[in-house]
Amino acid sequence: MEILVVEDEVAIADFLLRGLAAEGYEVRSAGDGVEGERLALEEPVDLVILDRMLPRRDGIAVLAAIRRAKPSLPVIVLTARDSVSDRVEGLDRGATDYMTKPFAFEELAARVRAHLRLPAGEQATEIEAGGIKLDLLARQARRGELTVHLPEREADLLAHLIQRAGHVCTRREILAAVWGYEHDPGTNIVQVYIGYLRRRLALPGSPAPIETVRSVGYRLVERVA
Repeated sequence: MEILVVEDEVAIADFLLRGLAAEGYEVRSAGDGVEGERLALEEPVDLVILDRMLPRRDGIAVLAAIRRAKPSLPVIVLTARDSVSDRVEGLDRGATDYMTKPFAFEELAARVRAHLRLPAGEQATEIEAGGIKLDLLARQARRGELTVHLPEREADLLAHLIQRAGHVCTRREILAAVWGYEHDPGTNIVQVYIGYLRRRLALPGSPAPIETVRSVGYRLVERVA
């Protein structure tokens, strides 16, 4: 599978190129909207990751051109603009998916996998582990009869735990993946957000399957008895 990354911020583009290559994808990139549109239309790419604010041609204009020529090509739009109206406009203009910066690479990779394994035109972004299903696009978690809508950062944290289900996620790892911290700033924010998720996902007589591994981190129990 070949992925095109259209992103003008060099650090983000390099981060995506290295991460996606490590996932086993062929990756090419463009640093502006004109070159990105050309590659998207002329090359046999399977998915496009498209920054919204680009030099030479805006990402929404590039998206429109892709939709006219390749209506079934999955396009994940990245942007620092996180208002509801911006997300709605992006989706209404034909984005298959929409993610705001900063983002957790694990969640982006899960969305890429979801879109690449779907039949053309079909859209779903659901991951599951430990009896919890998470719709990445709607940020909706389901556990048994319980359905909850999660704020963006809680959804990012739950996505990371689901993707690493059965494995211990260290505090430093979570800070890097979910908050983008390259160093430990000495905050208890991970503990606080784990608490939020536990409360939201608890069922009567059945606490959320998120374990604390003392002095190490947290683990989502993969199989719940």
